Amino acid sequence: MRYAQILSTGRYVPARRVTNAELEKTLGEPVDQWLRDNVGIEARHYMADGEVTSDLALAAAKEALGRAGVRPEELDLVVVASDTPDQPSPGTSSVLQHKLGAKNAGTFDVNCACASFVTALDLASKQIRGDEDVSKVLVVGAYGMSRHVDWKDKKTCTLFADGAGAVVLGAGEQPGILAGKLEAHGEYHDALGIYGGGTLHPSTPAYVAANGQPFVKFVRKFPATFNTERWPALVNALLAKTGTSIDDVKLFVFTQLNLRTIEATMKVLGVPMSRTHWTMDRWGYTGSACIPVTLDDAVQAGKVRKGDLVMLMASGGGLAMAGSILRWTGK
Repeated sequence: MRYAQILSTGRYVPARRVTNAELEKTLGEPVDQWLRDNVGIEARHYMADGEVTSDLALAAAKEALGRAGVRPEELDLVVVASDTPDQPSPGTSSVLQHKLGAKNAGTFDVNCACASFVTALDLASKQIRGDEDVSKVLVVGAYGMSRHVDWKDKKTCTLFADGAGAVVLGAGEQPGILAGKLEAHGEYHDALGIYGGGTLHPSTPAYVAANGQPFVKFVRKFPATFNTERWPALVNALLAKTGTSIDDVKLFVFTQLNLRTIEATMKVLGVPMSRTHWTMDRWGYTGSACIPVTLDDAVQAGKVRKGDLVMLMASGGGLAMAGSILRWTGK
């Protein structure tokens, strides 16, 4: 049987680092202790003025390809997972294909907010399993939300950050990506997002004059226990799908919005925090990039070895959710 395997990972975190203390000066009010106590964020990184989302993706892609020993022209498919594209159209994956020199690769973008990367990984793995012409795939989660932040809104400017994470997938005979599962709860589509610039609210001069630049906004609250209820259910669904148990999973990687939510979820699962990994304390919330960035950090820290069972759990605006369970085959 033909399987999709992760050959390598890579990441890019922009150079500019902004601490909670620096944001306090911008906002004119204390946020540091609240962020540390309630979210777990201490700092975040932002892309430079001349950088765009495809540049972040390019840096992460180059690192992943170098580790895998794969040349850009060997790629059959380039997938970019992001809800902060370079522009509404054409897709950022086409821009990345050009910048990378992956001249033989097809492209597509995936946008289901912060669940984009795990969704893209699921789709890409099925391309490899189902199409013998697709053997090497680059999947990049890239996030440039600082371009869409209102710096007067402490609910958003304290959380969101920029970055990119990448994986190179290859075809192999040994099990790699075992299963995935996608969910959506569309009743929350109007709770969190960037609600301008599309066909609903085009960024016409009249719209911008009346409403200002479209920014990312929390419009209404999600249920406080949403992830702590839905993530365990998604975990159990994937375990059942693959005939594995919770004790078999070496590492859990969750969406990096809130460390306290991850702690509560691990408690529900009955699993110690030593079997997860987090990066939001150092790099803030990097949205559709946060899972590949955190996975790469865990790999480089030696927390994942060949043959280990790894589970990825994502949720994002929409409300979209995606889970993946895999055997680690990467470098």
